[in-house]
Amino acid sequence: MEKDFPRWIKLKEKLHYSNHKPPYFKEREIWWCSVGENVGAEMNGKNLFFRRPLLVIKKLDRYSFLGIPLTGKSKEGSWYVEITHGENKSTAVVSQLRHLDYRRLDKKMATLDETDFDRVVEALVSFIKQK
Repeated sequence: MEKDFPRWIKLKEKLHYSNHKPPYFKEREIWWCSVGENVGAEMNGKNLFFRRPLLVIKKLDRYSFLGIPLTGKSKEGSWYVEITHGENKSTAVVSQLRHLDYRRLDKKMATLDETDFDRVVEALVSFIKQK
């Protein structure tokens, strides 16, 4: 797969210098998020804005949060959790937990129900504690 790092760097610079008011985001929400063109096994964004759906796991302050990227593909393993939001099924990839800035957020897609959110958090804690 060919990487387009130059285009991502230009977009990343634009995001960094954007000076807009932070959107009101909170835990359990799923947002389109510019996660970027990443290295190796790190999950990439798609399309011109390098976006993918991302679940807000923990709001740290009005500017940053911990998020887990989602994929539309079904996956198996202890670091994957299938979730449903509205009519959509996704898989949360807990091994890809990231600290992110609000400027990467684009548009809110949905709010995950508490049951699925709790399952994702439990899987994350279990993944971190694995030896």
